[in-house]
Amino acid sequence: MKRWIMTVSTFLAALIVSTAAVAGDLDDVKARGVLRHIGLPYANFNTGSGDGMEAELTRLFAKSLGVKYEFVESDWGPIVQDLIGKKVKVTSGKAELLEDAPVRGDIIANGFTIIPWRQQVVNFSTPTFPNQIWLVARTDSPIKPIKPTKNIAKDIELTKALMKDRSVLTLEKTCLDPALYNLSATGAKIIAFQGKLNEIAPAMLNKDAELTILDVPDALVALDKWKGKIKILGPVSDKQQMAAGFSKDSPQLLEAYNAFIKKAQHDGTYLKLIKKYYPTARTYFPEFFKGMK
Repeated sequence: MKRWIMTVSTFLAALIVSTAAVAGDLDDVKARGVLRHIGLPYANFNTGSGDGMEAELTRLFAKSLGVKYEFVESDWGPIVQDLIGKKVKVTSGKAELLEDAPVRGDIIANGFTIIPWRQQVVNFSTPTFPNQIWLVARTDSPIKPIKPTKNIAKDIELTKALMKDRSVLTLEKTCLDPALYNLSATGAKIIAFQGKLNEIAPAMLNKDAELTILDVPDALVALDKWKGKIKILGPVSDKQQMAAGFSKDSPQLLEAYNAFIKKAQHDGTYLKLIKKYYPTARTYFPEFFKGMK
């Protein structure tokens, strides 16, 4: 009898763990009563203190679904596998799915840049933030910013030319991965930063390298936080966009989120968060915010 009870208990425990580890679509999220938001401290999307643009936006999304909100902290390396339940290997821009991994959440909302390899394994929502990769230096650097030509391809070429024989901080497996922008061809001394994304600007200020590349959100935060100590030299990429990421098995949850974002971008909710967390974003990317109230 004891053996039978233990067997049933073991089975039920395994079932609970298995259920908790499965990614869910909209009906599953509602049945569970919790929306699991995968993210990590980064710029003003998630500050690490429970607030931030994406933290507030995703809480509102959970509320619109009538479920509770839960934050699941991850990191840039495993963040995709935490969503899709598969480890991912990226080679030459191609994503390969490997062994199974625990599913820890339902949505990635963390200033998640839309880049080709991610699109192969994740479905992206309506864009939620504009992005671009910039080359950044300390203000005391003798390197001068490029003179914009009104031709983005030419501006990128001029900016990359500034890297030759200079040390440049980058961060693999993120939107600052040097392979995404062929930085090896610039003649730069590429340094693979071992810290977190929000630590790369202070590392450059600490003279870990002469230059670093930063995405727009981090650059805007850095310019505000270290006023007068950082200068933008020019663009390393064309304009990009950020969005929330969803498992390819969650089309209805994605559809619900897109409807939520559309409403938020037209009823003032979204711009209120932009003004709170990225007040200068509209100055740099007015076309992205055009038509929003």
